[in-house]
Amino acid sequence: MAKSKKIIKHKNTPKVGKPPGSLIYLGPKKDVPISIKVIEYNQESFQESAPDSFTSDIKIQQEGKFTWIDVTGLHDIKLIENIGKAVNIHSLTLEDLLNVNQRPKIDIFHTYIYIVIQLLKFDEDHNTVESEQLSIILGSNYVITFLESPSDIFEVLKTRMRNHTGKIRNSSADYLAYAILDVVVDDYYDVIEKIGERIEAFEEILMLHPHKMQIQEIYSLKRELLQLRKAVWPIREIITKLDKDDTDIIKEKTTLYLRDLYDHSIQIIETAEIYRDLTSGLVDMYMSSTSHKLNEIIKVLTILSSIFIPLTFIAGVYGMNFKYMPELEWHYGYYLCLAAMGILAIMMIFYFKIKKWI
Repeated sequence: MAKSKKIIKHKNTPKVGKPPGSLIYLGPKKDVPISIKVIEYNQESFQESAPDSFTSDIKIQQEGKFTWIDVTGLHDIKLIENIGKAVNIHSLTLEDLLNVNQRPKIDIFHTYIYIVIQLLKFDEDHNTVESEQLSIILGSNYVITFLESPSDIFEVLKTRMRNHTGKIRNSSADYLAYAILDVVVDDYYDVIEKIGERIEAFEEILMLHPHKMQIQEIYSLKRELLQLRKAVWPIREIITKLDKDDTDIIKEKTTLYLRDLYDHSIQIIETAEIYRDLTSGLVDMYMSSTSHKLNEIIKVLTILSSIFIPLTFIAGVYGMNFKYMPELEWHYGYYLCLAAMGILAIMMIFYFKIKKWI
């Protein structure tokens, strides 16, 4: 049985009374080791490094090269400030990426684009969907990604870049940002597939062994679908703004891929809506199965009561303590009474069968 997952809301108390743009990390993962991975690439070269800290030696905006900085761990405020100063990121953007409870969104500035999306992963041990905020800052020749905790989601992209396969090395930074979004959306497919498998399993249990099903499991599944919907639904708005907004950061040839990504997000949203309807159907099926089982129990008890009512009446009549009851003097009266009660019970059972009540 899947354990009910509590919804934990992080308190924003440290932000109370602070001016806008104050850099305060509001997430719970303050013990995650800080990791910085820097990739400098173009069509001819590829260089990867993992510095211990972010310094002025790391050149982000280089002529003829593109840079991807992948940051893991957000509790080092000084690191976030240094990165923000290096590429002139607005303090409100830095404030948002430190608040890990952001709704997926996009902010388009003159020199960069800020994107917030949710990474989703299906935890098969607990049958729950785990989420984590991914912040992306896209400039004309750089991409910076921020995650709270380590993840291998980007390894497929880095492998393609190392092996010079695909179009990332031959394209500009906006295509890398698209590739990152594409990997995230592909993970949504995996999550939605796992949820679909759970729905099928629940349907089979409800059809064959409804007594083994518990309503908490279905409601847990509904919460996972709601979480998926909240993560995927804003993706449409993000992609639409990237496609429609008149900015030099997004190249025209990248918009074609963005439209394909938009189609994928629509497909996931539609599938999630279908699964939500199916889950509501599971609740109805569970309630119907429970009611049917209860009706069967009541039916059996009612039939037994109906059979024993006349028998109890006969036993009650001859259990009276009147002195003058002719039948009490019969030699075979006891046996005749039992026989009459048995015949009456058989006749009632036979009548119930004719009426198809049993």
